[in-house]
Amino acid sequence: MERLFITGIGTDVGKTVVAAILTEALGADYWKPVQAGLTPTTDAATVRSLVSNADSQFHPEAYRLALPASPHAAAAAEGIALTPSAFRLPHTDNHLVVEGAGGLLVPLAPGFLMMDLLAQLDLAAVVVSRNYLGSINHTLLTLEALRQRQIPVRGLVFNGEPTPATEDFIAQHTGVPIMPRVLLEPVLDATVVRRYAEEFREWFANAGR
Repeated sequence: MERLFITGIGTDVGKTVVAAILTEALGADYWKPVQAGLTPTTDAATVRSLVSNADSQFHPEAYRLALPASPHAAAAAEGIALTPSAFRLPHTDNHLVVEGAGGLLVPLAPGFLMMDLLAQLDLAAVVVSRNYLGSINHTLLTLEALRQRQIPVRGLVFNGEPTPATEDFIAQHTGVPIMPRVLLEPVLDATVVRRYAEEFREWFANAGR
């Protein structure tokens, strides 16, 4: 049974797209523990619109915050304190895809970071990386932080156009499993997600065993 936490090397690197693909590939349930920013849409609503299998269930967020900001700041703007005990995995006998917010060190509350939530939930991480100046450093820092906390990495997804020199270095230096690539699609819809889902299903059946 796959129980995965989707994290990224930063904000806007493609976590939601990868979460949708994995949800479709596995027929998994989906959960976003905390949503900061409700307009024009939420990550859960985006994933729901991209998933077309009949098995996935979408579980409600523990917190829905209006301000599109770091969760601790969005919560403070509403006079809310995020508490670790409020984050409990939804009960399901299905595969589960959990999508984080931002990167691993995004604060949820004083002394409680996104990586602390990942450790608390006891899930394996899927790391999403996108190429930009500094992305090697950010990718290695993310993977090193997970290694230091002894959090298993299920795989690394490169999102965007191929950059072989960068990706080969990261793969060789870290030794983490490399999942199928996701490209920046001109149109992203359920049909495109299903196409990627086939590649990820094959990966889980073979390299991902």
